[in-house]
Amino acid sequence: MYKEKNLVVKPKYIQNYRDKYPLISKESIIDFNKIEQGDIINLIDNRGKFIAKGYAGVQNKGSGWTLSYNKNEEINKNFFRNKIQQAIEHRENFYKDTQTTTAFRVFNGEGDGVGGLTIDYFDGFYLVTWYSLGIYKFRDNIIEVLKEIVDYKGIYQKRRFDAKGQYLESQNDFICGKEADAPIIVKENGVNFAIYLDDGAMVGIFLDQRDVRKTIHDKYSNNKTMLNTFSYTGAFSVFSSLGGAKSTTSVDLANRSRAKTTEQFRVNNIDLENQNIIVEDVFNYFKYAVRKKLQFDLVVVDPPSFARSKKHIFSASKDYVKLLKDVIAITSNNGVIVASTNSANFDIKVFKDFIAKAFKELNIKYKIEENFSLPKDFKVNDNFKEGNYLKVLFVRKIV
Repeated sequence: MYKEKNLVVKPKYIQNYRDKYPLISKESIIDFNKIEQGDIINLIDNRGKFIAKGYAGVQNKGSGWTLSYNKNEEINKNFFRNKIQQAIEHRENFYKDTQTTTAFRVFNGEGDGVGGLTIDYFDGFYLVTWYSLGIYKFRDNIIEVLKEIVDYKGIYQKRRFDAKGQYLESQNDFICGKEADAPIIVKENGVNFAIYLDDGAMVGIFLDQRDVRKTIHDKYSNNKTMLNTFSYTGAFSVFSSLGGAKSTTSVDLANRSRAKTTEQFRVNNIDLENQNIIVEDVFNYFKYAVRKKLQFDLVVVDPPSFARSKKHIFSASKDYVKLLKDVIAITSNNGVIVASTNSANFDIKVFKDFIAKAFKELNIKYKIEENFSLPKDFKVNDNFKEGNYLKVLFVRKIV
């Protein structure tokens, strides 16, 4: 049993926590600095009345998370067992699909009741990610529960709780079981992906874009020329190629992207002849494409929320409109732009306003054909709208 400490909530924040807002901010608490990361805290009002129970864990989003609204509920091994068991039951259909999809999210932070913790599944291997030193202090209980209630080949971890929320380098992210091959091959809707569980912060694929990739494959790729910007390991390009694209072009600034993208094509037996892989600043590539009068039928633009290169600083909330205008210029008439953002700083309405502004400034008409947010395995907390961060719009350029 963990020791509990009482913290008084400032009056103007009390209703937020009574409405079950899960993120605890330092600014909302009196004497927050008196506690340590990993402490169990009871939030109380200035009369001593209980509001919620949580833990202190500083990460880039805030300073802790609520866990329970029952004063008498203990935060112990059994608490984590119940949360993880419920999460697994929510993904029952994913576990049953052993033929076409073998990679998905098992536990999605505050959406499953424990902010700061995610667990992903990769064909029998589990990857636990800790987003604060606070949640990491519950590591033994959480790992023990996972070992007891799932059949696993191996369990790995990522620690992402340095001062800026970045990955903490370690010699080995392996915890127990058997060590995974490098790579292991997992499936998503029948498509292969090479995954590395012990090779830095990233494993090779972002699982939250599963439905978007399938839609690109099924409806928008056949006989099209496709451009994938900020392409990472080329997942969108792979799906587009398998969906019948005439050619794909993948552009990313990171040197590793060439080898990583090549690998994803090869594990799917895709001929590389019509797959262009370019290591370049995306913004420089736009200038090149305009100069060469290149046009693409399908353009995917999925930038990080914030990125810095030698010549450019990109912030999604400030620069997405300009980015879209660059994309529109190289999208063919009647072509489709897949505009995506994982920024939690603005909602879907603001994102649609970005689309509208970009097209209006260019005096070009458009139509939003469909939109996506997080898939079912990325369960969200209805009281924490920021948690549903993914916004994807399929936008057709009309002339």
